[in-house]
Amino acid sequence: MKVAIVHNSENKSKKVTKQLMALLEQSNIPIDEHSPDLVISVGGDGTLLSAFHRFNHLLDQVRFLGVHTGHLGFYTDWRDYELKELVESLCVHQEQSISYPLLDVKICFRDGKPAKHLLALNESTIKRGNRTMVADVYIKDELFERFRGDGLSISTPTGSTAYNKSIGGAVLHPSINAFQLAEIASLNNRVFRTLGSPIVIAHTEWLEIKLQQSNDYFVTVDQLDIYQDNIDSVCYRIADERIHFASYRHMHFWHRVKDAFIGED
Repeated sequence: MKVAIVHNSENKSKKVTKQLMALLEQSNIPIDEHSPDLVISVGGDGTLLSAFHRFNHLLDQVRFLGVHTGHLGFYTDWRDYELKELVESLCVHQEQSISYPLLDVKICFRDGKPAKHLLALNESTIKRGNRTMVADVYIKDELFERFRGDGLSISTPTGSTAYNKSIGGAVLHPSINAFQLAEIASLNNRVFRTLGSPIVIAHTEWLEIKLQQSNDYFVTVDQLDIYQDNIDSVCYRIADERIHFASYRHMHFWHRVKDAFIGED
């Protein structure tokens, strides 16, 4: 098994990475930053997102694992003081994994420029500068509603506990092969009307957000900000690819949710 390590810039994460590399060397587990079988992120959830986008071209061969060095990490199953136990687990359980759905994001342009394709682990949002965003929401090529407001958020089940939750979206178990649309500060009155609640969309369906012509839209895909002129529409569907997490000690999802947001009595 070959391992790549991605860490953030915090001194604690750098120290933990150094310790981890020494333990891997002692166990004859090679470091390979180009074609790994396992990617270990050292830091928090943002570090794991960075690791995912760095290696998402290898999703058919790589698994991910998170080591947490801060206060709260939703994607990280191991703590910084458990490195020895972690490496021992790598030597014994090399093939175990659990997979979760990803979001396929396709950004189309008015000027004939080729469409941009990306994958999201958490969510994608569409917003428009300091002005009200107006967009037509299509589900399976049929107009569902005309949205007016600050923006829209489209999230995966694993991303449902992130930004989606903060704007009133539902928390979805990651075994559900679906994605979610949530409104960001929609305008609802006797003139303008939207559904006004989150929508869960099946993996057999797709979503297209058609935007009014303007040059001040921006799209986010996880922590990536995409500012491009002449965006015509953004299409979303469940991706063919999936992310695989090493499940040597993968925490039960609802236990993870309780631990992250409620805590122990």
